[in-house]
Amino acid sequence: MGSINPRMYLIDALYSKNVKKVNTRDGYGKGLVKAGEKNPDVVVICADLTESTRSLWFQEKFPDRFVEVGVAEQNMASLAAGMAATGKVVFISSYAAFSPGRNNEQIRTTISYNSWKSKPGKEINVKIGGAHAGISVGPDGATHQQLEDVALMRMQPGMTVLVPCDDVECEKATVAAAEYPGPVYIRFGRTSYPSYTTIKTPFQIGRIEEFRSGKDCTIIANGPLLYEALIAAKKLEKEIDCQVLNCHTVKPLDCGTLLKAVQKTGCVVTAEEHQWLGGLGGAIAEFISEVYPVPIKRIGVQDRFGESGNPDELFKEFHLTADDIVKAVREAVRMKQWQKRK
Repeated sequence: MGSINPRMYLIDALYSKNVKKVNTRDGYGKGLVKAGEKNPDVVVICADLTESTRSLWFQEKFPDRFVEVGVAEQNMASLAAGMAATGKVVFISSYAAFSPGRNNEQIRTTISYNSWKSKPGKEINVKIGGAHAGISVGPDGATHQQLEDVALMRMQPGMTVLVPCDDVECEKATVAAAEYPGPVYIRFGRTSYPSYTTIKTPFQIGRIEEFRSGKDCTIIANGPLLYEALIAAKKLEKEIDCQVLNCHTVKPLDCGTLLKAVQKTGCVVTAEEHQWLGGLGGAIAEFISEVYPVPIKRIGVQDRFGESGNPDELFKEFHLTADDIVKAVREAVRMKQWQKRK
């Protein structure tokens, strides 16, 4: 049956109730400091949320390279574009509901468009930290639960979109984004999630990583839903042999790894804390429908806004749990078997 691939270096306590939980945003803050230490051209701008986004840690270490613009997300994006045009590597951050939610037009025009038309080596290196994304913002409610940001960002030409699974991977994603050409969007939540990857767990922008081998169904997930996917695969291991892939990079999509996976297993389940339209599930469905059509089931927020509640309650209400993934896997496998009988 399926097993954890030892080269992935996941923590031994992956399936334990005692698995440590850490704010994913802590990884962003640590990554900013590391990026600043490596490159003196790294600058950080924030929109009145320095503590919440953990940009405060960069401000304390490099006060001369930090700018606080106040509640002005549109200005933040335009200012960042101008600074990046002079050669700086600029990180901007706010709640995802406000950036890219509120300042999408400025990101599109001053960052993405100007980067897209620039010559190689002259890209607009603005990196966008979308904090407090997803329904796990909890009591803040629907207005602050950004569920459309991945779709917004992946539609922009030249934009790279990252959705790290835990704090360790978020730190790696932030450091990698500083060295990656062009605009990058990094999405992370507010609440504490299981921290189960390690410094040795492979991470590379644009590459899908296999966290569990399997032959009967491929589960592709990112963000907090990757942990739920691993739990689902464990629950199913005596019934269905599930492969679990970490698709932390939604754009550019690792089409080669994805194609090999679906050719092997013949069916797919995607899982994300985002609208099931336009995000990870949309990207996977678009690709396999053109290249290698197989049954696919998508776990995500089903065309609705969020609501207030604690994260665990909301994950159950919005059908984003391991049990929901288990159900989707069974349905995908049934669809595959039905197609074979035809």
